[in-house]
Amino acid sequence: MRKRKFLACLLLLTLLGALYAGRFYFIGTSSALPDAYTNADFGVAEQISSQDRDGDGLDDQTDILQGARDYIATNPVYKSKYYESGYPDDHFGVCTDVVAQALLAAGYDLQQLVALDIAARPEAYAVAEPDARIDFRRVPNLQVYFAGNALALDTDVHNIAAWQGGDIVIFKKHIGIVSNLRNDSGVPYLIHHANPFQAAYEEDVLERRRDIVGHYRMSE
Repeated sequence: MRKRKFLACLLLLTLLGALYAGRFYFIGTSSALPDAYTNADFGVAEQISSQDRDGDGLDDQTDILQGARDYIATNPVYKSKYYESGYPDDHFGVCTDVVAQALLAAGYDLQQLVALDIAARPEAYAVAEPDARIDFRRVPNLQVYFAGNALALDTDVHNIAAWQGGDIVIFKKHIGIVSNLRNDSGVPYLIHHANPFQAAYEEDVLERRRDIVGHYRMSE
């Protein structure tokens, strides 16, 4: 009996360890989303930015969205770590990394931008000792940064024309990129990375959230 209990406990610990390591971390993609609609289905004009910060031929709004998609395609495993390089250099990441990598793909170095903003407006941030290697990966800091440096938009998800793929949405303790795909009510999906057991990186969750504190666009 003791041997059976021991083996059962060992199996459970192995399974939990595998889940944490990401071995059974099943992640869906946008192609697996049910009933996905687009702007055209609701007569919403596609947001095209007038800027191309990195000069790659893609406007910033499109570039940010594509950057988010490219990042989640690497199947990052959720784990909070500190990196000397600032940006994660391994297979791990958290919610803020989706946004940082999406913006980096469009030519916005969020690590540098947040560090410069903290230096210029220290009174706006609750940062006792600035550390450029981690400050840009903290949600409260990003809320302050985007509120002061990006276009603030409507936080009502049912005002569907105000929401576009490539926008940034901030929650009380979370952050993500707005998808260009929508549910049957026209509310967009969210590209994000919330926890190690998330079913998919792109999900229909915005209507269920009651903790949205900001909705921003980096360039018009």
